[in-house]
Amino acid sequence: MRLQHPPLGVYSPGSTAIHRANPGLKLLVLIAFIALSTILARTPLHALLACVLPALGLAWARIPPRLLWEQLWPPIPLLLALGAFRWWSSDLPTAATMVIIILAAIAAAVLFTLTTPLPRLMETIERGLAPLERWGVPVERLSMAVGLTLRLIPSVMTIAGDVLDARTARGAGWSLRAFGTPLLIRCIKKARALAQALQARGVGD
Repeated sequence: MRLQHPPLGVYSPGSTAIHRANPGLKLLVLIAFIALSTILARTPLHALLACVLPALGLAWARIPPRLLWEQLWPPIPLLLALGAFRWWSSDLPTAATMVIIILAAIAAAVLFTLTTPLPRLMETIERGLAPLERWGVPVERLSMAVGLTLRLIPSVMTIAGDVLDARTARGAGWSLRAFGTPLLIRCIKKARALAQALQARGVGD
């Protein structure tokens, strides 16, 4: 049985400069970091160097080690499976580089979600997109969609880890179709549950 832990993407209150930074600026830094690290990292050493920035950020934000681990471990089974497949299809250095870069991106995303309250993020996005309202763009709904998407990405990683754990427990072999089908079904169920919860609260009326 899995240990109970805080859901991925929770906000960890704090008074550090990272907590106080503008959510829009943090989002731009996150996107730039993921893009540049993916493009520039060609070896495992490069990938390890890319991990330094999110590691420093997490230390600066004073994220409790236990909370950090609880946020990072759910995607690890999926990363190991992807790494093994990449090793089989290519070579070990390429697989290691891919796994480490993805882990660095996840760590950066965790830093962003742990230090950014969702309402403040949505408010910032809505304010930035406000000029588009004159062309009939539903800015409020769009900002909510972006905010919820950012929060749901870690949840999808958790679901993927659960699916892999279930297949391992049954002794099932690796199959992209056998893995992807239950993952897709569970993601759709979660999306429907979220939509029903939002509808019950009158969102979108």
